Amino acid sequence: MKSHTKHLTVNVPERMEFINITHLVEAELRESGIQEGLCLVNAMHITASVFINDDEPGLHEDYKRWLEELAPFDPSPSRYRHNRTGEDNGDAHHKRQIMGREVVVAVTGGRLDFGPWEQIFYGEFDGRRAKRIMVKIIGE
Repeated sequence: MKSHTKHLTVNVPERMEFINITHLVEAELRESGIQEGLCLVNAMHITASVFINDDEPGLHEDYKRWLEELAPFDPSPSRYRHNRTGEDNGDAHHKRQIMGREVVVAVTGGRLDFGPWEQIFYGEFDGRRAKRIMVKIIGE
């Protein structure tokens, strides 16, 4: 079995944003030469997410609004005890928990085996600094 690992770096200037990273993952799959296997894509930070969904701007705006309703940004330590540590990102930890840490996609015939409209997204909830995404592909 072969294995291919790549750490991608992103720097999102906004506090919350969704970035379609499908093309980056597909490039790693091509480089790996793996035809049949699995592809793991992982947000390596506890205030970021990787998820699969449709690349539709209205849906992304709905997600942002919904996440803000569930876990509104509030830097004060009164809403989030985490912020008592000197951080201001208690909300980002909650948003990540909701949206998930990683995805696994089957590799079939050298391609990501998606359903209709599926794309891979990196979700940032505490941006403004460099963060890593791990792509690990295993198979033959």
